Amino acid sequence: MSKKKIIAGWIKIIAGLLVFSFGVHLTIYANIGLAPWDCLGMGIAKHTPFNYGISMTFVALSVLVIDIILKEKIGFGTVIDALLTGNFVQFFNSMNPFPQNTNVGIGIFIMITGFVFMALGMWIYMSAEQCCGPRDALLVGVGKRITKVPIGFVEIILWGIVLLIGYLLGGPVGIGTLVSTFGAGLVMQFVYSLIKFEPRELKHKGIMEVVRILKC
Repeated sequence: MSKKKIIAGWIKIIAGLLVFSFGVHLTIYANIGLAPWDCLGMGIAKHTPFNYGISMTFVALSVLVIDIILKEKIGFGTVIDALLTGNFVQFFNSMNPFPQNTNVGIGIFIMITGFVFMALGMWIYMSAEQCCGPRDALLVGVGKRITKVPIGFVEIILWGIVLLIGYLLGGPVGIGTLVSTFGAGLVMQFVYSLIKFEPRELKHKGIMEVVRILKC
């Protein structure tokens, strides 16, 4: 990996996160219920003195620890994801000129469309091979240990476990929660099959590896 490829990779990561964040925005705009990770955050907030935001930060840090245990690398992609994704989503939320969706059928369509953008965004930024955000690293890390299971179905398994924990903690579950639990993974598998992308085959470089290359 050359210096030019590293810098081009950073641009690719930012572009991918923009696409991914637009997809997340669509799942929020769908207005048919919380995704499993948000359900978990609300469940934790219900049993602790922490609010939703702090609970989600705790979840992200916990997932990062699991990533390290699974020996997934922490790279510039991880850092850029942490710094930009939330702000990108907020930007799209703020710029949306349309009134709040109130139709469940349209909401399901919008949510599924959001999953397509999320899968494409992950493909773009992961292919820079400078590591993933905490949740995507968890997906890849678990996927590497059950290689016979398609990556989209690994996503369904993970989101199902997260949903179960969130539900047991009292987090709210709606039709959107169920659609996202199964739909995100199925859409991911469909998209990645079409473009022939397998995230488990990528050779990521951690922060120190990239820094050494830039110093040369």
